[in-house]
Order: sequence, then C-alpha cells, then structure tokens
Amino acid sequence: MDRGFGFLSGEDGKEYFFHRSSVEGSFEGLQEGQKVSFDVEASAPKGPRASRVRVA
Repeated sequence: MDRGFGFLSGEDGKEYFFHRSSVEGSFEGLQEGQKVSFDVEASAPKGPRASRVRVA
C-alpha cells in the first residue's frame, strides 16, 4: 500500500484492486489485515475494482 494502491480480499474469495482515492477517510491509516467494506465497480477498464473503501 506504500505506492498509493493495494488489493482487498472480498468475501467471495476474489481480490480487488483499489487506489488511495477510493478510500473514504485516511488511506495512511489502513493496515494490512484490517477489516474494511467496499463496493465493487464491475465496469472498470482493467476488471472489477473496489470503490468507496471504508473501515468496517
């Protein structure tokens, strides 16, 4: 996540790309393994990605 993006594991077992601009709140405050909720943006050019990422 130190490059301004990361990947989230969904409850469906899939991994979703996310960018720091999609985080609601502090991107720097996120920690690996932390529970978050997010929406899936299915129509993204490079495949599904996480949007509206927020701490659960």
